[in-house]
This record gives sequence, structure tokens and C-alpha cells, in this order.
Amino acid sequence: MLMLALYVIGAVLLLVAAIALLVGGALALFLPQLIIGGLFLIVALAIERWRYKPVRSDRPDPHWTDTGERFVDPETGVLTAVYFDPEKGERHYLTASADPNAPDRTGH
Repeated sequence: MLMLALYVIGAVLLLVAAIALLVGGALALFLPQLIIGGLFLIVALAIERWRYKPVRSDRPDPHWTDTGERFVDPETGVLTAVYFDPEKGERHYLTASADPNAPDRTGH
């Protein structure tokens, strides 16, 4: 929901910049700030969406290495296990329940 609101704010900033460009006058003084602010918001959100992938619930690939890291994802509240893919150098985040070999919360 927050991400959608920030996309809307970025689009509104760019829309006001376009209006300022067409109308001119005193509003045109804010043209650089409006364009930079709107573009920054939209590009930053696109990068964040691409860079931070959601927690998946599928099974780990056999060649991935379990790092032993477990944490509760603050966005979903799900216990998450971290796996490392040595071929690509990527980290994968899976729900801990998808890993049958993972220890439960009691450590057993």
C-alpha cells in the first residue's frame, strides 16, 4: 500500500512538473525539484522492487547451500531461511517450513 502511494506521489510530481513547463511563471521555478523528486521516487521504487525479492515458499534447489540463517520476515511475520547459490552468487529467502531439514524454533 505504501509503495503504491509513493508511486502516485512520484507521478503527481511529474504531472505538476509537466504543467509547470507548459504554464511557466512562478511555478516554473520549482521545475527542477519536481522533475528530480518525481523521477527519484519512481526509479528508487523500481530498483527496490527488483532488488528485494519476496520470500518464496518453494523447496530449495539441491545445489543451494543452507547458510543456517533464520529470521522472522518483518513484512510477513514468516520464519525465513537463507540459502546461498554458489554458482550465481545469489542469496535466496525461503519460508523455513519449506525446508524439512531446518531446525524448528526450539532448535531440535
